[in-house]
Amino acid sequence: MEGENPYIIEHIIILLVGESDENVTYQGGIDMAEKIAGRNIAKNTEEFVITRIFDAPRGLVWKAWTYPERVKRWWGPKGFTAPVIKIDLRVGGKYLYCMRSPEGQDFWSGGIFQEIVPQERIIATDYFSDKDGNRVSPTQYGLSEDFPPESRVTITFTEEVDGTKLTLAYPLPESAAARDAILKSGMEQGWNESFDKLAESLK
Repeated sequence: MEGENPYIIEHIIILLVGESDENVTYQGGIDMAEKIAGRNIAKNTEEFVITRIFDAPRGLVWKAWTYPERVKRWWGPKGFTAPVIKIDLRVGGKYLYCMRSPEGQDFWSGGIFQEIVPQERIIATDYFSDKDGNRVSPTQYGLSEDFPPESRVTITFTEEVDGTKLTLAYPLPESAAARDAILKSGMEQGWNESFDKLAESLK
């Protein structure tokens, strides 16, 4: 599929799941029966979820997410570059990413892989770091002091008739202040712009 135009943005969903499915708020006009890219929604949980369908085979999307030189092509919002991407793709292995703003400011992040199912799922911790991978306070990068110091992210790759569905899910913390800090941080826009770049990289 390389050489063709292998991406179609089907939809983007932001779901906040409360005590019952009736409390779900969402964007994108997607029926609740979709169940977040094929995942069942457990009651009494809350998640920040974004999904995107790419018109590319699952193996190619997996490589774009796990091969450092490919990640460099799309990591970070519009206008950002990714000068450093290090990935030790194994359970217990670490990753270290640097995205650089158009003004030249570097934002480092890292984490530890907790579960890896090739071409299906990655679960990892996620936190802001220094250039050596040491965890630092999110306030160092201008975020609220209520922003969680560490999160757990699940990335799911699902084969679809029209391509590959990628689902990114962060459990939201119990603290209302921490949830608000996440939702007001620009995370939604940042991921959406990164996914736009990922789509372009799959051409």
